[in-house]
Amino acid sequence: MKKIKKNKKKPRVIVVMPAYNAEKTLEKTYKDLPKHIVDKVILVDDGSKDRTVEIAKKLGIKFIVHMQNRGYGSNQKTCYIEALSDGADIIVMLHPDYQYDSRLVPEMIAPIMEGHADFVLGSRMLGHGALKGGMPLYKYIANKLLTMFENFILGKHYSELHSGFRAYSRKCLLSIPFTLNSDDFVFDTEMIAQVEMRGFPTSEIPVPTRYFKEASSINFFRSVIYGLQTIKVMFEFLLHKWGIKKYDKFSKTLLDVLSPYYIKKIKKWDKNK
Repeated sequence: MKKIKKNKKKPRVIVVMPAYNAEKTLEKTYKDLPKHIVDKVILVDDGSKDRTVEIAKKLGIKFIVHMQNRGYGSNQKTCYIEALSDGADIIVMLHPDYQYDSRLVPEMIAPIMEGHADFVLGSRMLGHGALKGGMPLYKYIANKLLTMFENFILGKHYSELHSGFRAYSRKCLLSIPFTLNSDDFVFDTEMIAQVEMRGFPTSEIPVPTRYFKEASSINFFRSVIYGLQTIKVMFEFLLHKWGIKKYDKFSKTLLDVLSPYYIKKIKKWDKNK
């Protein structure tokens, strides 16, 4: 007689929202989330000047407030540390500016839940939805060119590497010392380079995008700086891979660089899993 296999425990899914002046879009983004899939939402406010925190409180969202604006990368660092400390098995990063469709969280986490990937990108380029969604032509071209360059360095075939809709497994984030990364927008590029250096399986799903007045977007000057910083990260990736120059962000793990206080908070959950 065959033994009946017990159903695996449902992974704990936490959506993190790096927020800055998102009062006009936060509620719409939150209400579209599939609550039967998402166990918790954590919003980190990076010193907003508007009512973002007030609205998060009204919606019952757990929130952390930075005393002053520390940057997009720094915001994500807090997001991921809080999610890991709260026992997340899968962490979804979603901008609260309503640019990405919150209803697609189940599709984003499916490759991780099925064991096919540890990192998933929501690509605006798959299905040609970027221009239809209002992405400026210059950003579309710059995105494609920069992604082509990164693919060449990484030896991959991503359709887009500059999306703000991402999902990570717990194992993946614990293997990456993301607290060593930049506090600026290039944090996202460093994360991808670290994922690739570790050799984690990755996946992409097509996602539509919405460009409108309230949606967050960096200006042309910041975009140029971001592009140059991305190129720099790719060369650091190669130097480390070839053994010419070693970087801690590519060789250490998260627990190697955290304070004992946070190590204890995170390990508490790993003992129970």
